[in-house]
Amino acid sequence: MLKAVPLGQKCGMKVSELCLGTMNFGVPGSGMHGDWTLTEDQAKPIFRAAFEHGLLYFDCADNYGLGASETVVGSILRSMFNRSEYVITTKVSYPMGDAPNLAGLTRKHIIEGIDSSLQRLGLDYVDQLIIHRHPHGIRNQPPTPIEETMEALHDVVKAGKALYLGASSMFTWQFVELQWVAKLNGWTEFVSMQNHYNLIYREEEREMIPYCKSTGIALTPWSPLARGILAGSYGSSLKKGKTQRSSGRDAKRTASLYQGDADFKIAARVAEIARKYGKKPSQIAIAWLTNKSEITAPIVGVSKVEQLTELAEATSITLEEEDVTYLEELYQPVENLLALGSS
Repeated sequence: MLKAVPLGQKCGMKVSELCLGTMNFGVPGSGMHGDWTLTEDQAKPIFRAAFEHGLLYFDCADNYGLGASETVVGSILRSMFNRSEYVITTKVSYPMGDAPNLAGLTRKHIIEGIDSSLQRLGLDYVDQLIIHRHPHGIRNQPPTPIEETMEALHDVVKAGKALYLGASSMFTWQFVELQWVAKLNGWTEFVSMQNHYNLIYREEEREMIPYCKSTGIALTPWSPLARGILAGSYGSSLKKGKTQRSSGRDAKRTASLYQGDADFKIAARVAEIARKYGKKPSQIAIAWLTNKSEITAPIVGVSKVEQLTELAEATSITLEEEDVTYLEELYQPVENLLALGSS
């Protein structure tokens, strides 16, 4: 059973040790995630299993299926559970259409975006609104003044439409600047950082993770299994996808994120340690994260109930220090994906 833990030290709300990502729930064929999407009926058993394992933290975004994910997730949660029993986040910034103002972190898009998300979710508020990227880090969008973004986010919180604010992948100096602008003006600060972090992409260890650890900001990493590489979904090469997702168009996205020379060598070590512990590679990759005190709740994606059960069990695995060293020692620095504009 997953434990309930505080969402960092800047927030009193509790979440589960794992967060369920909802990118793959929605309407097949809708949006960029369509070819491996589960319908509402297919997703319901996963949500039921989540609660049975103590998983109460769910992560959405407006652009997942261009709103379809929020619609499906909201319908499931409303039909199966009381509002007080779960914590739900959603995100804003990525394009939701071709109109000029349907993207970015302007006041207009933030206010209209949260209203649209709440309508799709069928909720009066979300527990946390996350900016999907920095105001200056959204492709094909002119930079929005960060003061405009932070004041608009503050107004969303004060209107009761979101209880807390979070941020996702950006340079540490950008995150610090946003926090400082909020603090200077008496606006709401971020309580969490949803960053890209796993055994084959560890550039966040340089600045973002130490900064969040020292300031009490919760870390909820995305892609903890490196889009299946660490779970063995690709075997020994990105050309050897073993699942519907890894053998489909998602492989192109995976290839854009993971280009390290040691990626599959590290994945092989994960599989080796898994055999030692009598576990699955995915469980070892998650345990590596949850064994770190600075990590609050990795965001996991599953398509089957048994996958969720396995990942929930992973939080109880304690890795020996020598095994952690063995898993980590092959890592070599790679170019920060934020600098490439592809994170």
